[in-house]
Amino acid sequence: MLPKRQIWGGLGIVPSNRKLWSARGVVWATASALALTLLVATSYRSLACPFCSAVSQTLSEEMAAMDTAAIARIVTGSETDADAEFEVVSVLRGDNLIHPEQKVRVNYFGKAKPEQQFLLMGVDPPDLLWSSPLPVSATAIEYIQSLTKLPKDRLERLAFFLPYLEHSESMLARDAYDEFAKTPYADLKTLKSQYDHAKLLEWIQDASLPPDRRRMYLVMLGICGDPSDADLLERLLRSDDDNQRGGLDAMIACYLTLRGAEGLPLVDELFLNNKKSQYADTYAAIMALRFHGTDGGVIEKERVLQSMRLILDRPELADLVIPDLARWEDWTQIDKLSELFKSADEKSSWVRVPVINYLRACPLAAAETRLNELKEIDPAAFKRATSFFPVPKASSGTTDSTYVPAAGPADKSVELALPPNRPLAASVISLASVTVWLAMWLTISGPSTPAWMAPAVRRWF
Repeated sequence: MLPKRQIWGGLGIVPSNRKLWSARGVVWATASALALTLLVATSYRSLACPFCSAVSQTLSEEMAAMDTAAIARIVTGSETDADAEFEVVSVLRGDNLIHPEQKVRVNYFGKAKPEQQFLLMGVDPPDLLWSSPLPVSATAIEYIQSLTKLPKDRLERLAFFLPYLEHSESMLARDAYDEFAKTPYADLKTLKSQYDHAKLLEWIQDASLPPDRRRMYLVMLGICGDPSDADLLERLLRSDDDNQRGGLDAMIACYLTLRGAEGLPLVDELFLNNKKSQYADTYAAIMALRFHGTDGGVIEKERVLQSMRLILDRPELADLVIPDLARWEDWTQIDKLSELFKSADEKSSWVRVPVINYLRACPLAAAETRLNELKEIDPAAFKRATSFFPVPKASSGTTDSTYVPAAGPADKSVELALPPNRPLAASVISLASVTVWLAMWLTISGPSTPAWMAPAVRRWF
């Protein structure tokens, strides 16, 4: 494993007065951050709130990853164009490495007010590498100091963050949101009695809120709300104003939680049967149905499946729900999916591999017969499905319908050949590709490029 100095150096955290960021370092930092983000997002997807995405690491996580953390202030007159001298005011972590009144030089640009204090975090003792100083107010300092004293019990910790949701200081509001966004739905339900129902309704109707935060408050409203709240949500769902419908997946899920199966006809009408519904809106409805097919607990799965099957009448979107049908062991659609396979055109050709995997997962004899027919029609699709994906089996233990466990001794997770959000997936893949290629170009164009590497790589440019 690489020493911490190399790891943090690759991410742009460098010793003061030694090395400034280079263009190449920025690109590699971006590539590293992207890889880490994708890894963390995948790891947390099945553990966190079903509709929420954390903006960043929480302050607690950031400090836990560091060797030391402290509150400090700039020594007046010590600023240069690249750094400044900081005097430690109080130590939050690593009191064996630094102490109050100790002075350190840290990369810093600009001028600070004499009374301004900062959060400093460092790694890799004894010659600590310092992150960028973060300006903090007296309220933020009190908040950060409290983080170091919170109990280990997850629910007791969460209760501390509740009052900071939508706090006037954006840093505290964001950090409180991130703490809840990384919390499993089952844990969120245990705090039902502590949610402020009136504030949740106020925040949900505030179209200026970021969609992620609105999703969180909709999840909470689904936990503590009244059936009468569904009337408000229905008005928002019917609105033509996209701002009013921000966080649509969580809004639909909340509406169904409060209204139950009686709310599904509206969802069918607006998003599933409606062929004029935008892709993003239809996918939001599918996400809400996935939640209610697993974690919701208020609608029978068979009724959820009735709505899911409506998407099969929209061939260009059918691949979004086929894995759900297999995962929930709905083997009633063998004939319909076989027809979808046969009639697939350039707008719906991606449906073929998911259909094959659905039939492979199905234990009925009719499925094997259909598989043999479809293999003759499109041997290439059959080969892709059988070469890249082990035989899948149904499982209902997770909200994420993109993956099901594979049969066999390894019992590894296997994808049913379905990107859950094709536009988003394409954007992420494109960004990753551009970043890597730019990093390679900067690497081979620099004077320090190894002689054996440059000729081979330059042929690609």
